[in-house]
Amino acid sequence: MSAPGIETGIGPGRLAGADITVVDLAQPLHPAVPVSPSHPGFKHSLQRRHGDAVRVDGTSGANDLLVLGTHTATHVDALAHISHDGLLHGGVDARAAQEGGRFLEHGVHTIAPVVAPGVLLDLPALLGVERLAPGQAITADDLAAAAGGREIEPGSVLLVRTGWAQLWDDPHAFLSHDAGVPGPDEGGCRWLAALGPRLVGSDTTAFEHIPAGEGHARLPGHRVLLVEAGVPIMEMLQLERLARLAPDTCTVVAAPLPIVGATGSPLRPLALVGA
Repeated sequence: MSAPGIETGIGPGRLAGADITVVDLAQPLHPAVPVSPSHPGFKHSLQRRHGDAVRVDGTSGANDLLVLGTHTATHVDALAHISHDGLLHGGVDARAAQEGGRFLEHGVHTIAPVVAPGVLLDLPALLGVERLAPGQAITADDLAAAAGGREIEPGSVLLVRTGWAQLWDDPHAFLSHDAGVPGPDEGGCRWLAALGPRLVGSDTTAFEHIPAGEGHARLPGHRVLLVEAGVPIMEMLQLERLARLAPDTCTVVAAPLPIVGATGSPLRPLALVGA
């Protein structure tokens, strides 16, 4: 099943008397979405259909069953998602933390709802291209140039656009196992972490640079952000609509599902432009 062209969009809103533009940063969910090889996909079944049971007043109900991984489509990685040398962020023993099948420490339920300044770091706009090339590394210098001298407050949400969301309806191209995926390299991730962000996010499957032919054999950016810096990562964002508005700043609203002990959560983040 495919669902090309299905997307949510941009809508008007008001906040404290001010006109704002509400931009949906989530990709649509349907069974044909791109799925990382490390994670389950998305299944949706209409379990009860109208007419299966009709009430005496003539009404009937329908309901659904969803099956998906916590890292399927637009989502956030909790700090429990990655360990290094057996340790989670803050030196927490990963093996001990996962006893009982839930990460009570560093699980996604520990990520509070976020309402924070957002900064779009638009690499295609900086480089004058439609989207970055497969396997293209984004360096610290590239990110600093994309910031363009803007003052970035600690606690901001940093959104790295590669243009990769344009490929969402072509899972093979989006995942790009052979040619690689663009994203911040280790130095770029260290530059982001040094700014003290509340969250970082990108429009690709794994946020960071994936070299051609390597797949997910190494994830130094995840180590830097999740394990060393304690910064959750949003992945597979829809940043094209926000890029068309080209805001200097925005307000990002993001709230993971409070799934106790999970390593991640589906997410529907919003950018409020003009707020």
